[in-house]
Amino acid sequence: MLPIMGVVLVAFLVIGFAMPVLPLHVHDGLGLSTFLVGLVAGCQFAAALITRPWAGYFCDRRGPKRAVVTGLLASAASGVLYLLSLQFTTEPSTSVAILLLARLLLGGAESFVITGSVTWGLGLVDQQNTGRVIAWVGAAMFGAFAVGAPIGSVLYDAHGFAAIALATTLAPLATLALVAPVRGVVPATQMRPSFLRVLSVVWAPGLGAALSSVGFGAITAFITLLFAQRGFSHGWLPYTMFAGVFIVARFLLGHLPDRLGGAKVALVCLAVEAAGQALIWLAPASWLALLGAALTGLGYSLVYPGFGVEAVRRVPADSRGLAMGAYTAFLDLALGAGGPVLGLAASGAGLGSVFLVSALATLGGMFIALRMLRGGFFESLDSPDRDVGADHIDYRPCRGTAHAGD
Repeated sequence: MLPIMGVVLVAFLVIGFAMPVLPLHVHDGLGLSTFLVGLVAGCQFAAALITRPWAGYFCDRRGPKRAVVTGLLASAASGVLYLLSLQFTTEPSTSVAILLLARLLLGGAESFVITGSVTWGLGLVDQQNTGRVIAWVGAAMFGAFAVGAPIGSVLYDAHGFAAIALATTLAPLATLALVAPVRGVVPATQMRPSFLRVLSVVWAPGLGAALSSVGFGAITAFITLLFAQRGFSHGWLPYTMFAGVFIVARFLLGHLPDRLGGAKVALVCLAVEAAGQALIWLAPASWLALLGAALTGLGYSLVYPGFGVEAVRRVPADSRGLAMGAYTAFLDLALGAGGPVLGLAASGAGLGSVFLVSALATLGGMFIALRMLRGGFFESLDSPDRDVGADHIDYRPCRGTAHAGD
């Protein structure tokens, strides 16, 4: 898993670079509203949502390695659009329109990279580590956020958004060198269910994960502005606190969904995340807000792999890529719609209200986990020749030259 995690780490640095500074660039640099801040931050996730089915089919039919390469190239192209948007800063409407296009392209790139990486990992390790693969790939992704946030702040302070744009262009191209020597996997060639059929059996864990992701969206888009409004220093620090705790928890506790059950682990983690969001909402001092960010990271860390184990075990092995695409689409839906909605909440009731809304959404995720623990929402895809459980992964490592590119 280590080479794949390295690819994800470098590929997602470009998103980490922009996370703490994009709201400042749009709100302060271009002079636009908090609603547009939420729209620019959230449209990336909306684009990822739209491209999830495509990414899942691509992984199952063409191979996850090719999906990762496609995502890296699209990510570099989004950096070029970032650079182009800077040529129109005197016309904020034009600049933000190009910036929106860049974010949409980056969302599609993110979809291919993360769906391909998880599917790739599931094909390379044994069947008892489904949850751990999902957890570790996510840890690499959030490791990029943790490292990228302070680096992005330094680059922005020193050279402005142009430095972020240049890094977004170059980092994915450099990552192609990490991809090349890693062997790919070839999916089993047979009939696969439609995306809508897969969606019908993974919607419950997907919805639970989506509700938990509203808190992540709140931190992504609004924690920097909240720190600035309350006079707290180091607006990048909550990102790093969140991501650092998240990563440590995933490496130390990533085995728990496989061992204890995904829904049970998700339920406990959702309670912790809700407490963290409420603490940020109420925090009168920066250290309390940072503690809230840490609790949010701790809780959110195992929600995705916990519900992910529940989703993956409901489909045949040769549709894992499509299942991960459908499951992750719910997160994209929450983050894409949540950005503008949270922006409206901030405009109407203040920035602090954003974190109250996200805490309430997380409580909704707890209801989903409780229902799953009591046997609700259960359905799986029937496959004539195999069990649909998580212990039948049919992906095969590439051994012939005909499939070396996959």
